[in-house]
Amino acid sequence: MDNLTNKTWRPLRPGGSKIMKKIKTGKLIGVSLGPGDPGLITRQAWELLSQDHFWTYPVRARKSDSYALSIVLRAGLQLPEKSSALVFPMTHDLEKLAKHWLIAAETVLPILQSGQDVLFLVEGDASTYSTFGHLAKTVVGLDDSIHVETIAGVSSFNAAAARLDTPLAEVDETMAILPAGYGIPTIDKLLDDFDTLVLLKVKPILDDILDLLEQRDLLAHTQFIEKAGTEEERIVKDVASLRGETVNYLSLMLVKNVRRVRGEIKRGCRKKPDEMAEATN
Repeated sequence: MDNLTNKTWRPLRPGGSKIMKKIKTGKLIGVSLGPGDPGLITRQAWELLSQDHFWTYPVRARKSDSYALSIVLRAGLQLPEKSSALVFPMTHDLEKLAKHWLIAAETVLPILQSGQDVLFLVEGDASTYSTFGHLAKTVVGLDDSIHVETIAGVSSFNAAAARLDTPLAEVDETMAILPAGYGIPTIDKLLDDFDTLVLLKVKPILDDILDLLEQRDLLAHTQFIEKAGTEEERIVKDVASLRGETVNYLSLMLVKNVRRVRGEIKRGCRKKPDEMAEATN
C-alpha cells in the first residue's frame, strides 16, 4: 500500500509557480506486549519501544491506569513525552464503542499524516480480542493511505498454559478459545466438540460455569489463573473453591474435556484409482 499523502505546496521562487510535494505518512503499529510479564515482550516490540515513536495506550476512562502501559513501565522503559492515552470504555454498547473508536482514530490520524509512526500498546497479542483491530479499521476508514502493522505477541492463554504446565492440545486433540460471555449454552455445546476449552474473561458468569462443569464432572480437570505472569498472578486448581468469589477481569479457565467422545479421524490423502491400480501391478 502506498502511504504517501498530504499534498504540500511550495513555491519554486518568489512569485513563481508551485510544485507539489508529498509527505510520507507514518505507520500505525499495534505492539503486542504479552499478558503481563515484561520478560515476554518480544525483541521486535522492544526495538520499536526503544525508538523515537509516538506512544498511545488504552485506558477504560480518562483518569484510569493503563494495564498495557504498566507492562512497559515495569520492563524499565519510560513513558515518552510524545504519548497519549486513548479511552476505550468497558461496555458492550456498540454505539458508545464506535464513538470512542472514532475519537481515538481522529486523535492519532493527524500524527500519522505528519509522518510520525504511532505505536499502540496492546496487552497480550494484538490480533486476538484486541481493541487495536477496531482502531486500525477506523483510522484506515478515515484515510486509506495509512499503513497498519501488527507486532505479534504472547497471548494470555499461551502464557497461562505454560504457567499451569498444561499443554493446550496434543497430537489429534481439538481446542476452542472463546470469551465466557458467549454464555452457558454455547460453552455446553463446545464441550461436546472440543478436547480443550479456554474460557476467557470468566468473571461475569463464574458460578454458572462452575455449575456446568460440576454437571459434566469436569471440575477436577479445570484450572483457573488470573493475571498470568505478573506479581499478582493467582493459580487455583480447586476451582470449586471459587464459587461466590469476585475474580479479576484478567482471568481465564483451562478445561480439559477428558470425557469427550471423539469421532473417527481421517489421515492422509486417498489415492486415485489409477494410482491404486499401479500399486497392485
